[in-house]
Amino acid sequence: MNKRLLLVILGILALTGFVFIDLVGHLGRLSGGMSNLGVFFRESLWPPDWSVLEAQSYPVCEARFEFTCSVAWLGMVETIKIAFVATVFGFLVALPLSVMAASNLSPIEIAIPARIVLAGMRSLPSIIWAVLFMIIFDMGTLAGICAMSFYTVGYLGKLQFESMEGIKNAPLEAAKAMGMSRTETAWLVAIPESANQLLSHLLFMFEYNVRHGTVIGLVGAGGIGLYLNTYLKLAQYDKVVALLVVVFLVVVVIDFVSMVLRSAVTEEGDVERPSWSSLFLPGAISSALHPTPMNKSKPSDESE
Repeated sequence: MNKRLLLVILGILALTGFVFIDLVGHLGRLSGGMSNLGVFFRESLWPPDWSVLEAQSYPVCEARFEFTCSVAWLGMVETIKIAFVATVFGFLVALPLSVMAASNLSPIEIAIPARIVLAGMRSLPSIIWAVLFMIIFDMGTLAGICAMSFYTVGYLGKLQFESMEGIKNAPLEAAKAMGMSRTETAWLVAIPESANQLLSHLLFMFEYNVRHGTVIGLVGAGGIGLYLNTYLKLAQYDKVVALLVVVFLVVVVIDFVSMVLRSAVTEEGDVERPSWSSLFLPGAISSALHPTPMNKSKPSDESE
């Protein structure tokens, strides 16, 4: 390893340790922490109270499956609905903003203001947006949807314009040679070429919003976080743990589904799966970027 790099790493570690001690203060305050956590875990957290999966006593459950009237089901379904709507709304607003913010697709006088707008929307966490929208719309799911949507635009827009800036210059130069305008280049070349990453970012954002629904619900913006907040106030930590386990399982399922969806448009090995660029790019550009096996063998055939 380069000595200069090693010195830099050691310097950063030393500075980190100094700042940590300055923030924490006397390290003796950490003694006994693990034993306190063990007592709290045994007496308050474990085992989880799975009554959150049972139907509520009021209103009377008339559903075929009683667990669909439970706190866990109702809260989780509402959280997923809020996350889904907010992710779609956020994506629809973030996509044109990300095109405007990409330096290889827009002039600098447009890209910089667009980046400032995206930075402003993600500078406040969604829980602060939730508080602001609750002042406007009162408590409920509408405040949660607006809060998640605003944060999604800022967060997703940054990921998207960075993906667009990372695409190869070849398709952009080909589009320019074909006489395409900036708008046509963005929508017909840049977005399809980076669509695999955009899809991955979109699915990640949906998963993030489902997880973050537990946070905005703590301030009354709907979803399963509303029940978590209630149980926390009542010190019913065993029910809190049960709900967190439910959230964890749902996130795992969403992650598995997103993996399957992403694999459907990913080329692996000798089997060439559909790619977004081959579906949406103009034929001349698509064939140049993703030649078929027959096209790949043409040069060798002609040389013979």
